Amino acid sequence: MANFVLVAGAWLGSWAWDEVLPALRAAGHGTRPLTLSGLAEKQGVPAGQQTHVQDVVGEIERHDLRDVVLVGHSYSGIPVGQAADRIGDRLTRVVFVDSEVPVDGASFASGWWQGPAALESTIADSGGYWPPLSTEDLDGQGLTDEQVARLVAGSTPHPGATLTEPAVLTRPLGDLPATYVKCLLDGPEPNDTVAKLLTSEHWRLVTMDTGHWPMISQPAELAGLLLAETA
Repeated sequence: MANFVLVAGAWLGSWAWDEVLPALRAAGHGTRPLTLSGLAEKQGVPAGQQTHVQDVVGEIERHDLRDVVLVGHSYSGIPVGQAADRIGDRLTRVVFVDSEVPVDGASFASGWWQGPAALESTIADSGGYWPPLSTEDLDGQGLTDEQVARLVAGSTPHPGATLTEPAVLTRPLGDLPATYVKCLLDGPEPNDTVAKLLTSEHWRLVTMDTGHWPMISQPAELAGLLLAETA
């Protein structure tokens, strides 16, 4: 039996995994969807980058989880990748779902497509938060109108410090057993950092023909993919 610890990306809470969990549980695995500090039902809790790393590590250690499959989506690949680095032999595999990955000494903002200053300015203009999703952000991502409404309604402002503080790694990320899930509607190729990691013998690539939020757009397919990681 594996223990899945699932962390959704920016703006989202544990609720985002609701339609993925039943298949994992039916197969006999443990599931712990996690809301990071400052998001969803934890709004108002102060959070920086390392707070989120400790959220993940603390959940695993507090419940003495073993055979852990850590799942990080989007932004959360950065704290999840650092947590995977820190939990030692508790880890079976880390799955990055269309996510960013941590780079030692760099932040989420460091790799922002418009440059870090643009994201930092948005955060400053929004009182220290990254504004939540809008309907326009979700165009072309394989989502129904109902799924779009669900994502927008469930999104909360994201603590800006988690996006601007640097990651800390103690060993090369390529040494970890990892799967990278590329969602093709959000771009056909992984970014350069991920592409380099995929040259490691410990990493593998799988694809999904959907957008950036597969736990919402294709939950059954994503669950099947995650189950395959325990085979």
